[in-house]
Amino acid sequence: MKATEAKLLDFLKKSPQFVIPIYQRTYSWTEKECRQLWDDILRTGRNENISVHFVGSIVYIETGLSQVTHQSPLLVIDGQQRLTTVTLLISALAKVLGEVEPVDGFSPRKLRNYYLLNPEETGERHYKLLLSQTDKATLTAIVSDAERPKEESLRVTQNFQLFEELIAGCNGDFVAVCKGLAKLVVVDIALNRDQDNPQLIFESMNSTGRELSQADLIRNFILMGLEPTLQTRLYDQFWRPMEVDFGQEAYSTHFDGFMRHYLTVKTGEIPKVGEVYEAFKAHARAPEAAQAGVEALVKDIRNFARYFCAMALSAETDADLKLAFHDLRELKVDVAYPFLLELYHDYAGGILPASDLVAAVRLVEAYVFRRAICAILPNSMNKTFATFTKALKKDRYIESIQAHLLRLPSYRRFPNDEEFRRDLHTRDLYNFRSRSYWLRRLENHGRKERVPVDEYTIEHILPQNE
Repeated sequence: MKATEAKLLDFLKKSPQFVIPIYQRTYSWTEKECRQLWDDILRTGRNENISVHFVGSIVYIETGLSQVTHQSPLLVIDGQQRLTTVTLLISALAKVLGEVEPVDGFSPRKLRNYYLLNPEETGERHYKLLLSQTDKATLTAIVSDAERPKEESLRVTQNFQLFEELIAGCNGDFVAVCKGLAKLVVVDIALNRDQDNPQLIFESMNSTGRELSQADLIRNFILMGLEPTLQTRLYDQFWRPMEVDFGQEAYSTHFDGFMRHYLTVKTGEIPKVGEVYEAFKAHARAPEAAQAGVEALVKDIRNFARYFCAMALSAETDADLKLAFHDLRELKVDVAYPFLLELYHDYAGGILPASDLVAAVRLVEAYVFRRAICAILPNSMNKTFATFTKALKKDRYIESIQAHLLRLPSYRRFPNDEEFRRDLHTRDLYNFRSRSYWLRRLENHGRKERVPVDEYTIEHILPQNE
């Protein structure tokens, strides 16, 4: 490893090209991080007493051997977020400057040819920075001032528009922005392909950027150390379809939770929220998973991700199942997903008929709703569902679920009809957390044509003004 201090703009100018590997997370900085960088740039640019502003490190490794006639692209191990954000800022600045050069070296042509493009190259080598998947097409379109792709990267587009607005707010005075950009400093960390372990370095980096999700770490753990051809095939065949199924927003908000449910199914233990990655490494290194190999592991995750999207993200195609999952989602019982993932796996494998899976989901729904009405604390449900599959008898699937629910004792119990009916009369249902749920279920019970209760306000049904 070789680490040196470098001005960010000089670093961009001398580097042939940065490539974000397929195993890296997509661009994820939000408005908050972008505004922080913008404020730091302006503060630094306006203060002559501040000579530099440190923005973190860029860790990379060459994709191949460089020659005098051709420099290899640099694979970015850490620093994608900063590189992408500065690229968006420079693109927005170059677009608004016109023919103006507010500070020497900051004309639109120089900004593009020094920091955004390789002007004498064609194809992908024309661009200084290549992101992955959806991010890639959007960024190259912005840098080239070309038409955006139909499926835009939400984060890339939103942050570029933010910088356009912030630059417009300068009212034509861009000196502070240019001076602030010129003062940005990074630690340039070049890895030696033969001596350094990119995965260990990646894990140990104390980045000043947005914290990596557990899912980011898991994806990198699986793919980073593989031979490039296998790495690309596994990503394209299994991991990328998962990202597409989740969608750009849901991938960042739901994928960590899915991996936690997946590991609960596989190990019978519920990982702590911040320790999913460690639990996954232990699972992947266990003899059974290690023997099956990395491809079998990624394929299995992809299958369970499909089940999760069907249940949690409304991707189910069977009408009865789709409705049952919708009702369950309204009750907000994520703790039931490990149990339901196991059931869906058997449904996908032809062991459990669709009608029985619907019946099982309705039993879970009844269990959760009855307990809520009877004011039984929900904190025991995570362990109830995490260990539920041990009670399954798959030759008598629904019967074994019913029997197990009825045998649950004390605070884990399934309230009977008498207890439920009694508490339903006295419970404050007006202020019940899932109010629209029970209104819709009662109104549509036994109906052939559903009433869209979601379109009404509560005052239509339970007016409080006498």
